[in-house]
Amino acid sequence: MVMFGRRSTGDAASTAVSQPATVQPAVPANDASKPAAASSANKAAEDRLKPVSLPSDSDAGSNKVSAEASTTKDKIYTLLMEQIDLSTASRLPREDLKRQIIDIIGEIVMEQKLLLNQVEQQQLANQIVDDMLGLGPLEPLLQDESITDIMVNGASQVYVERKGKLTLTDIKFRDNQHVMSIAQRIVTAVGRRVDESSPICDARLMDGSRVNVIAPPLAIRGCSISIRKFSKKKITLDIMAAQGNISENVCKVLKIAGAVRLNIIISGGTGSGKTTLLNALSQLIDHGERIVTIEDAAELQLQQPHVVPLETRPANLEGEGEINMRDLVKNALRMRPDRIILGEVRGPEAMDMLQAMNTGHDGSMGTLHANTPREALTRLENMVGMAGINLPSKAVRTQITSAVNLIVQISRMRDGVRRITHVTELVGMEGDVIVTQDLFHFEFQGEDDKGRLIGEFKSTGLRPHFIHTAAYFGLDKALLEAM
Repeated sequence: MVMFGRRSTGDAASTAVSQPATVQPAVPANDASKPAAASSANKAAEDRLKPVSLPSDSDAGSNKVSAEASTTKDKIYTLLMEQIDLSTASRLPREDLKRQIIDIIGEIVMEQKLLLNQVEQQQLANQIVDDMLGLGPLEPLLQDESITDIMVNGASQVYVERKGKLTLTDIKFRDNQHVMSIAQRIVTAVGRRVDESSPICDARLMDGSRVNVIAPPLAIRGCSISIRKFSKKKITLDIMAAQGNISENVCKVLKIAGAVRLNIIISGGTGSGKTTLLNALSQLIDHGERIVTIEDAAELQLQQPHVVPLETRPANLEGEGEINMRDLVKNALRMRPDRIILGEVRGPEAMDMLQAMNTGHDGSMGTLHANTPREALTRLENMVGMAGINLPSKAVRTQITSAVNLIVQISRMRDGVRRITHVTELVGMEGDVIVTQDLFHFEFQGEDDKGRLIGEFKSTGLRPHFIHTAAYFGLDKALLEAM
């Protein structure tokens, strides 16, 4: 059984303090046309400096009611488990099982004279069926299209992300063992394991959503599950332009960059939308090309017909059989790929990726964690050093310059919106320094009365270094128009 507690939303009491009346000076005529957005932005900034209000006394009564409801549902769950055969129930169709459970719950409520109405009985039956056949309390969250991330912090705390903002839900697990059983159900479905001897695991759901599990003793407050959901609606560059993630001109340049087979690195922080942008860029790949994707947990959703997805494998109980990213990149080079796409570059596989980009696999892509395009280059250089190959810094930087054409920086800003902040091109070398030039950058201008950031995607007006490549594909005029 899964318990849903009702969380109080009572506001802290506030007192109004009377202020002496003051005479306001007349507003000059030339100031009357200033937008109200400025005052709204100032008010929003002041609100951010206010301390968080403490819970009111009304929360105690609400928590008591929630505890009583939980106790009633616990009692029903215990009695229900005594009356059903779990092995038989797990083989029944969902609707048949739900109908039978509702009947049994109704009988228990009548016999025990419990206060549970028809709607609550229906909800309880749904929770029990989800627990038997699905992922328990997480099922309604997985069905909610507005949720992009689910974060379980032990049995009594579940957060979700909607529109870039984190909110606490009223969903509860029975206990820490309940959370652990759901985590094990997720990872065993993809042939992995999580327990005390192997407490960290990356996995995926059947729809491709990425899952990370960290269990005790590393997770002190109980098993933690982080789920990055995939939207059923495919995100394209045009949709991103309509949502304000990029401008129309940035959209055109990225389309051209994908079509002319530039090697692209997508850089950004955690949860900034790197994989979503990579999926959107991959839609520009010709359907006649052979693509090999390499990931720790397969989450890319390419629409081309000729895609070979590869996934790493952790070591077994004896510590053997591990297949890492570098092994897969080396093997991918023998698979006659037109393009190689790495879900995330985070180690010595960076060296093999650069070699692939330099040996005829134009149009390859990858993501990495960095806050700026310049930091992305530094991280890439450091990861090449992790390969254990003793190369001079200039040699590494020369190889990066010849392999990577474009770095697209994406960021999740404080209003929750993901925006591309830089489109940066690698031009060449001057001495030991990699020379880059920004084609576009996002310039912050303010904040509207709804808290959404206002800004402009500005073109630098520079002539793209890959103009000759675009001309080879007949797209040079379109590129110059977009700039």
